[in-house]
Amino acid sequence: MPFSDADLQAIWLTLKLAATVTALLLIFGTPIAWWLAYSRSHWRRVVHAVVALPLILPPSVLGFYLLLALGPKGPIGALTQGLGLGTLPFTFAGLVVASLLYSLPFVVQPIHNALLTLGPRPAEAAATLHAGPWDTFWHVILPLARPGFLTAAVLGFAHTVGEFGVVLMIGGNIPGVTQVISVQIYQHVEALDYTRAHALSLTMIVFSFVVLLALYSLNRTTDAPTRMGER
Repeated sequence: MPFSDADLQAIWLTLKLAATVTALLLIFGTPIAWWLAYSRSHWRRVVHAVVALPLILPPSVLGFYLLLALGPKGPIGALTQGLGLGTLPFTFAGLVVASLLYSLPFVVQPIHNALLTLGPRPAEAAATLHAGPWDTFWHVILPLARPGFLTAAVLGFAHTVGEFGVVLMIGGNIPGVTQVISVQIYQHVEALDYTRAHALSLTMIVFSFVVLLALYSLNRTTDAPTRMGER
């Protein structure tokens, strides 16, 4: 059965959300991963634990407290209203904020691990050549840690596509605004329309398989030179 207009709209909205969140997480997650990798602050473990919380926290719990914080009586909601932006729950912007927090560890941790593996020596060597921090990052750190960044991008995108509990709590089920694929599948099941639920679910299964296959292929390709050098 071909997808309905509502299904196609949910697919497009999901891809738009995942692309937006992934781009923002790479921008804001990289400094966090850098600080966690190289900082000697006593707060490092606390920050690391906070970043990793979504890995074990039930999505409904995170969604509930985000709903309170972003709502009209919450601190963030009061701020956005004061700025004339209204409130974020049940909007696409609200989905972006919720997804940023929920997918944060899936982007920060691969970058953090890549930076730890790299160590401080490349940056120190670049500094001896009078390279600035920006040049060091773009021309030294990023090329060497590229597999970690690619893994982070793939995992962040895929995890955002598969979100359900958080987006349902924050966004509800508004067609064309917050109705993503996972919520659309849930709606089909509630309506006992298993045929359409199967179609979307199989699409998600194929997508997940392709993502994992690409990720493992990427890791195998980047590990090959290392293994050859060890022989």
